[in-house]
Amino acid sequence: MSEQPSAIGLHKQLDAIWRTPPGLAGLSSVNHTILGKRFMMLALLFFAIGGLLSMLIRAQLATPNSAFLGPEIYNQVFTMHGTVMMFLFAIPMFEGFAIYMLPKLLGARDLAFPRLTAYGFWCYLFGGSILIVAMLMGVAPNGGWFMYTPLSSKPYTPGINADVWLLGITFVEISAVTAAVEIFVTILKMRAPGMALTRMPLFAWYMLVTAGMMIIGFPPLILGSILLEMERAFDLPFFDPTRGGDPLLWQHLFWLFGHPEVYIIFLPAAGALSTIIPVFAQRPILGYRAIIAAIVAMAFLSFGLWVHHMFTVGIPHLALAFFSAASALVAIPTAVQIFAWIGTLASGRPRWDIPMLYVAGFFVVFVIGGLTGVMLAMVPFNTQAHDSYFVVAHLHYVLVGGFVFPMLAAIYYWLPHISGRQSLYRLSIPAFWLILIGFNLTFFLMHLTGLMGMPRRISTYPSNWGWDWLNLLSSVGGFILTMGFALVLADMVLQFRFGARFRRDPWQAGTLEWATATPPPSYNLAAIPHIETRADQLQPARIGPALASGNGYLGFARNGEQETLAVDMMSGEAEQLIVLPRRSYLPLWTALATASFFLALLFKLYWLAPLGALATLVLFLFWPISLGSKSDRGPIDIGRDLAVPPDVEALNNVTVLANRTALVMNGTLFASLLFGGLFLLVVAPNWQGSNAPNLPLWTGALAMVASLSAAGAAAMAARRPGSVLPLRAGLVAAIALQSLALILLALSMGTLGDPTGHARQAMPFVTLGYAALHCGLGVIMAAHALWRHAQGYVSARRRTELVLARLWNGYAGGVVVLALGLGALLGLDGVAP
Repeated sequence: MSEQPSAIGLHKQLDAIWRTPPGLAGLSSVNHTILGKRFMMLALLFFAIGGLLSMLIRAQLATPNSAFLGPEIYNQVFTMHGTVMMFLFAIPMFEGFAIYMLPKLLGARDLAFPRLTAYGFWCYLFGGSILIVAMLMGVAPNGGWFMYTPLSSKPYTPGINADVWLLGITFVEISAVTAAVEIFVTILKMRAPGMALTRMPLFAWYMLVTAGMMIIGFPPLILGSILLEMERAFDLPFFDPTRGGDPLLWQHLFWLFGHPEVYIIFLPAAGALSTIIPVFAQRPILGYRAIIAAIVAMAFLSFGLWVHHMFTVGIPHLALAFFSAASALVAIPTAVQIFAWIGTLASGRPRWDIPMLYVAGFFVVFVIGGLTGVMLAMVPFNTQAHDSYFVVAHLHYVLVGGFVFPMLAAIYYWLPHISGRQSLYRLSIPAFWLILIGFNLTFFLMHLTGLMGMPRRISTYPSNWGWDWLNLLSSVGGFILTMGFALVLADMVLQFRFGARFRRDPWQAGTLEWATATPPPSYNLAAIPHIETRADQLQPARIGPALASGNGYLGFARNGEQETLAVDMMSGEAEQLIVLPRRSYLPLWTALATASFFLALLFKLYWLAPLGALATLVLFLFWPISLGSKSDRGPIDIGRDLAVPPDVEALNNVTVLANRTALVMNGTLFASLLFGGLFLLVVAPNWQGSNAPNLPLWTGALAMVASLSAAGAAAMAARRPGSVLPLRAGLVAAIALQSLALILLALSMGTLGDPTGHARQAMPFVTLGYAALHCGLGVIMAAHALWRHAQGYVSARRRTELVLARLWNGYAGGVVVLALGLGALLGLDGVAP
């Protein structure tokens, strides 16, 4: 290595490699700091839109028999309010914060897949814009943010209103699931060396569990949206009870996502609290391991609660008892965290500042929401309060208390990191009191209106039922709440304009993000530290200058490459050198192609949709062209007398882990599809006397053999990376056999009978279609590995592409077996209920 440059010289060298130029070049940015800020700014814009919609709702309900909004407009407004707040604000806001913060907190220079982050942002922007533009055009969704069938089915919502929700939300969910994979892999593999899992800061633990929940929890909603859109567009009767479907299937799929989503929203906010409270308590957090156990328990329990929202639909009594008990049980891990936070404050020397005001507001509001949640977990009370304004009050106390108040604390705590300026606090205190008073005035009274019988989702009410004064006060509180948020916004703007500058760590915190300069440079840290203690008990003010001088791992610029490290998932030992891709317009073009696919479906241009899907696929295939190496490099010096291999020469690299994670997510979607088929088989009406699907034995058996043989051929190729002929023969065999399986599955789909006639034909039709699609993906992955080998990117050491071909072809083989099994089961005589 050449002579170490000065701190300023090292900064200039690294900044030349990592920075994004100003102007239109910003559209090509893949830097996590820039993209995290874009996510958060866009989420705040959607929050403002959702808040405006809530003001329209409160203006309509302020007085009885109001004519301010007609019923149709009111339905669109309350649907869009819930949709914007849940899908366009809450989830993207914490995703943006995690994208911005996690690499800094973990001691990395960026996320694992920067271009995937950029693609997710553009999908979020375009998908959200579809919903907002539809609202401005008067064709917004109008069936509630949960889009229950049959109200959202074609006969009852014949326009494109429901299609806007189904396609727009699915488009936005692409952003959510890509961020989940990104966050999950980054936390597991891209920590600073020495940062074992048992040393991670709690915020990283919270985000790891949240990302895992998103990987498992989002696919059921994506599947439900696809099935409902297929019913609306192509008349496949998944939710039509007259043709073997069942509207309750939508509720099961939606709430399999919907109830875990409450905890998906809460956990990142709780992670922020677990970071902020010890700083202001001036002592380490109590119960570090107990909190980790609590959040893992909460994640598991949250997936057993979805029927909590369906107590009144006719669930058997034994199931009601089970889900009621589970709904109450989830209060235990929540209480563990709350008592740990209270104990930390009680045993420390708390210093009060603006973030702590919002922490106190969280305790008050969230505990009230938790208590009403336990009430609603009890079946008798739930039956009485179901679909009343009591539920509206509970929902807002949990979500606003559990997310918005911690988010405001986090804004005041971390905004100096983003702006490089300290807060002025001229407007902060009145803003807090306006928000706290306005919120409680708005929503506490809704408990009373709900108990007095006021149902949800009504646009008017008569004047003789005693709700008038309560609704008027709620509306007044809503406008007070809005004034508070307006003051917070003004306070943020004033901080950026007039706040005093500082170098680093204004709070005397113990986490690594404060070791960066503020605002942070494009590369985060000039050197990556070695962590020898728990990473929430560091001294950023001391560590920062040493890292800025290059004292650590990768404390130099080399070959113009964006270098960072990967570590062992458990121990945190340095394991691989990762070279990240530079800025690119490919994510933007790929998102535009994806948007063309969704817009073609929305406007019923079905001939154009395959072209959009093909364009998206082709653009994705361009992504890896600039990645990889055509020669084996062996161990590479990373500083501190340590050398590690590049990630392309390691089998357990981030790309392989991300694909395994994607397959778990994909498997969850497929399991939800199988659940749907079995649910209709067991529960749905109008199956007696229905025609069984005609699934020819020979085509199914041959497709199964071909797909499993393709998986075996891909696995053999992956085991012989150094032998050219066996490797290429295995990949060619996988391509041919998987193509044969795809053709046979397509033929089988054509022999099932009319899929629009009955769900007994529609379910195997879609399931076999899913299997055929994944046979096609197996072909693409094997062909890609073959092409990369021909280009010289694959060798005995560099075999990531072979591993991916093995994984995807193996998954395709398993899917074909299960899909054909479901088709055979639905085709048996005498199985219809």
